[in-house]
Amino acid sequence: MYQLDLDNSNQLHVKYKNHTVSYGLDGSLPNPLEATYAALAGCAGVYSRKACKALGISAEGIKIDCKPVVRNGNPLVPARFVTDVVFPERIDAEQRARILQEISHCAVKVLIHEGANIEFVTQEAA
Repeated sequence: MYQLDLDNSNQLHVKYKNHTVSYGLDGSLPNPLEATYAALAGCAGVYSRKACKALGISAEGIKIDCKPVVRNGNPLVPARFVTDVVFPERIDAEQRARILQEISHCAVKVLIHEGANIEFVTQEAA
């Protein structure tokens, strides 16, 4: 369960398990949309490392840059999300292709792109 208690500060603190994720409403911390973009970048990193492990190579030196490209007229909704991957020279073309393919299977990306028929319910707690 994810829980937050609201106050009048410019930050939100979402608690789950033994963790707290904090968001800023004033630019002091990422807002939830920015955190979603960070989750996409993190997911690319996770899937890159999984691919490298399967290939028996080190992921060290791989750089991943992610950038949302916003829609005209609505800067809050991206039209595209570009993930640029820079590989060290020691990773050959076949390995690069496999890593890029693995990144395309990122669970966060798939959830956003294809959806999961999630029903969102907002209600007053009993």
